Amino acid sequence: QVQLVESGGGLVQTGGSLRLSCKASGRILSINDMGWYRQAPGKQRELVAAIVSGGTTNYADSVKGRFTISRDNAGNTVYLQMNSLKPEDTAVYYCNARLRTSYIAYAINYWGQGTQVTVSS
Repeated sequence: QVQLVESGGGLVQTGGSLRLSCKASGRILSINDMGWYRQAPGKQRELVAAIVSGGTTNYADSVKGRFTISRDNAGNTVYLQMNSLKPEDTAVYYCNARLRTSYIAYAINYWGQGTQVTVSS
């Protein structure tokens, strides 16, 4: 069984910073991609940032230059440093990991439970 546990959400004022963490645990053979998605009320879930095992990153245009994704491969942990936060960044942020649990299993996606980020104006 695999679990992704997020932490670090909260309430912050416009221009502030937050750092999200997500640790994957359980029966994990290898992790390919890790990333963060978010979903605001009434909107679809969207990709915020992703990082592959080699370190290549990908960001949504709306967060480029403000958010930084990083990864601790040994600790199966992914981070999202969020700076210069705006009210439109308010959403539930979900951690995602595409991983394999054994040599005979394909890589599949796992999700965290989500953490609320609220940016006040």
